[in-house]
Amino acid sequence: MKKSVVLFLLILISFHVSRAQNFKYAFVTDVHIGSSTSEEDLKRTVADINNLPELDFVLLTGDITEMGTLEELQLAKEIIEDLQIPYYVLPGNHDSGWSESGGVDFIREFGYDKFSFEHEGYKIIGCASGPYVRMSDGHIPRDAIVWLDEVLASTPKDQRIIFVNHYPLDNSLDNWYEATDRLKEYNTQFSICGHGHQNKAMDFEGIPGTMGRSNLRAGEEIGGYNIVEINDDVALFSERIPGTITKEPWREIELGNKEYDTQQQFERPSYAVNDSFPEVKKLLDYHSDANVISTPAYTNGLVIFGNSTGTIEALSEESGATEWHFETDGGIFSSPAVHENLIIMGSGDKSIYALNSATGELAWKNTTEASVLGSPVIEEGIVFIGGSDGKFRAINAENGKTLWTFDGIEGPVVGTPLIYDSKIIFGAWDKHLYALEIESGSLSWKWTNGSANRMFSPAMVTPVAHDGVIYIVAPDRYLSALDATTGETLWRTNEAVVRESLGISQDQNEIFAKTMNDSIVAFKTTKSTPEISWKMDVGYGYDHVPSMLYEQNENILFGTRNGIVYSIDPKTEKINWAHKIDNSMVNTIRLIGTNKVLAATMDGKVVILSAE
Repeated sequence: MKKSVVLFLLILISFHVSRAQNFKYAFVTDVHIGSSTSEEDLKRTVADINNLPELDFVLLTGDITEMGTLEELQLAKEIIEDLQIPYYVLPGNHDSGWSESGGVDFIREFGYDKFSFEHEGYKIIGCASGPYVRMSDGHIPRDAIVWLDEVLASTPKDQRIIFVNHYPLDNSLDNWYEATDRLKEYNTQFSICGHGHQNKAMDFEGIPGTMGRSNLRAGEEIGGYNIVEINDDVALFSERIPGTITKEPWREIELGNKEYDTQQQFERPSYAVNDSFPEVKKLLDYHSDANVISTPAYTNGLVIFGNSTGTIEALSEESGATEWHFETDGGIFSSPAVHENLIIMGSGDKSIYALNSATGELAWKNTTEASVLGSPVIEEGIVFIGGSDGKFRAINAENGKTLWTFDGIEGPVVGTPLIYDSKIIFGAWDKHLYALEIESGSLSWKWTNGSANRMFSPAMVTPVAHDGVIYIVAPDRYLSALDATTGETLWRTNEAVVRESLGISQDQNEIFAKTMNDSIVAFKTTKSTPEISWKMDVGYGYDHVPSMLYEQNENILFGTRNGIVYSIDPKTEKINWAHKIDNSMVNTIRLIGTNKVLAATMDGKVVILSAE
């Protein structure tokens, strides 16, 4: 009798899982609160959804805001909260790429940046995506992939899945295959996305895909969204114009038991470059459980860094083991700096931390008014660091006491400052480069490239200087030379298309930059007119990530957007070596001694490379 009951229950559970029910939901994407008409467009959509009793829930698939500011997020949430049915929301690149909190405020406001729920026999899974703070390709965060593994592990193989992401599951994400490979192991019915601002039928390695139109009205009088109707054997996508009509279905997807050919070959990143340079050895190879979007520190045989979920980790260079970890309450995008026995960095939880570098014990904590994404520099026992609260601070490295504060910044500081000629020089996402007097924090000068577009700010570049001249590159694709005393523009050139990545030679006679296509270019450090010294075609392809360059022993080393670290010899115009770590952005590298390179990638890989 007991066996019969158990068998009946198993059949009932199986029937419940496999027997999907009919339902409808709203598919809203690319709201862009903060842009023109966006508030009115979203309010109209919310009111319209509330008047459609047949809808069960709403999926909002990213780019909820224009710039990811707290003000925009709070306004968006206030409008979305008027929905009278459940909603599920994800961040997109606009919510994370220029975010003043590194995406922390999105999680604070909405409570999550990924979701999984069940409805009428379906499991609906949504993952965050973006680039995060620094310009890079789209990326599903490492912590989301770890989480996705956990969600799928608890999902019956025959349960119908709908996957939700802001980006399409193609190579607009640098790790698209991490999602597609997993989803093809299950009964994934289809995937929906935004990002492209148009209704478009897509295919993700056999997984049916659908991109939805933006909620913005664009050139029309009214914006819009999609209604998705799920029947037993078909999903129908119909564009809805709020307050007027639901158009005829423009997209139809067959539903049922999906069996994907997991042996079929699709595009994947190639690691063949590593075979060409077998002399490169990995002395450390570690994969964090979250993104690493900063340059690790190195001190006394320890590699120390923070990740995007707020964990600070210390690894033994020798064994690769985790020696200690420390939890903060917000993502870390700040590259740590070392002062004696302390490791110092900012956090998205509005604090600057100093930890004992050997033990991870808290030495002091300086609380600010907003996330601290900027990286510190330390000189003569003073920490200089900018935050997202409009302030730049000088802090006593021993006790964490603030010595002075400059509060004239109109956007977040996310880069690493330069100390030069008794000044601290840094950029912000407010279109300006600042020079403060290092003793007092008073403004010496500030500079702008003249663009009204905040996205062209000189915020990510680490400036370099020589002989009274400050050099920077910005997203406007110009190399600029400024008078260090006055901030006056000495010259600007776009002869080589450079963007945010810069370095200076050890003899300081040349500055060099990564162009956006294949080449490294060097200019002479002059006050008068720009003059190219040399240009070398390295063949790394298209590149736009802010990863600074370093010279050592007349070789230049740097990382790229697709996970490769290069060492080149400009005199012979040869690549000394190259090594691909993964397929995501390489942060600015750190040189250890004369023959080791410490590097971290967006996807959380931390390595030490040696090529003796």
